[in-house]
Amino acid sequence: MSIFKEHIVAMGAYSPPLKGRNPIDYTLLDFNERTIPVAEPIKQAMIAFINSDRLQTYPAYGDITAQLASYCDVNESQVMITNGSDHGIELTIRGVCCEGSEAIIPGPSFPMYHQVAGVEGMVIHEPLYTRESGYPVQQVKALINDNTKLIVVSNPNNPSGTLTTREVIIELANAAPQAAILVDECYFEYTQVSMSDCVEEYPNIVITRTFSKTWGLPSVRFGYVIAAEKNIQALLNVRGPYDINQLAVVAAEAALRHPEYTEQYVAEVMNVSKPMMESFLEEHQIQFWPTAANFVWIFPDRAQMLNDALRAEGILVRPKADTDGKIGLRITLGTQIQTQRLIAVMKHFFEG
Repeated sequence: MSIFKEHIVAMGAYSPPLKGRNPIDYTLLDFNERTIPVAEPIKQAMIAFINSDRLQTYPAYGDITAQLASYCDVNESQVMITNGSDHGIELTIRGVCCEGSEAIIPGPSFPMYHQVAGVEGMVIHEPLYTRESGYPVQQVKALINDNTKLIVVSNPNNPSGTLTTREVIIELANAAPQAAILVDECYFEYTQVSMSDCVEEYPNIVITRTFSKTWGLPSVRFGYVIAAEKNIQALLNVRGPYDINQLAVVAAEAALRHPEYTEQYVAEVMNVSKPMMESFLEEHQIQFWPTAANFVWIFPDRAQMLNDALRAEGILVRPKADTDGKIGLRITLGTQIQTQRLIAVMKHFFEG
């Protein structure tokens, strides 16, 4: 007999395939990370903090929320820092939902939404994205009832890269004023599409973001939430006072002081690598989902064999099945040189 809640014991853990991932041995195009090391000023800021002999003291976050608010063009009272965006997702769902309440989580999508909703004992509905129509807005609206407490918009969605328009998100906010519209903007820097200017007018919109993807800092776990001031005050009642690592704040501050390193990387990925990869896929008639992000979900013939061939050449990508069970490969787009090498391996596989 377990001391834990029965439904939690019955759940499965989210266990990403981390074994064997080594940036020395492989080009890592499997987790949608930044594919090159962080800029030197970020590393030096972290080293300087370690050398300042303050590791024995509790975190003191200074004006990081003000810096983020300036970056996002919102009020400081509308921002809360978190331990990665997963933490923001968890705090929002814990704060809004209860056992037996309903969540609408269109799929396939990021497993953490299901994980946290499952821990809360929610009833989960999963209408499906389609390659042709994108976010299933009509199916979502048809599922809304008085017991709906959560609607997720992963924007852009992972693994498909699908972008949902601002108009659709506002439509959902109006259709379900009793529910949190959780807008996950963890790839914001790639899309430049945000709901951050709408959080006071639509106080049921809660936005989560991260420094794990574009900024290249997944190992230190830093994210933030943007929401109406009253929502931030409520979330602070749930978040612990020291939940965010001090080194994460140091790294984020350094990154914000030097945005040019991120901007240059984003420009190379989106303006060079992405068109190059899409052109190759179209030329070889390989089906892929339209994407607004730094990754593309492709469905080639012999997908598993292609995955093996890429691994043999030191390139890791992520096999991801669609809702029909068909195996595709989600491929992170990196630098121009990395993309040229990726295409060369794929070309040899298809053309011999």
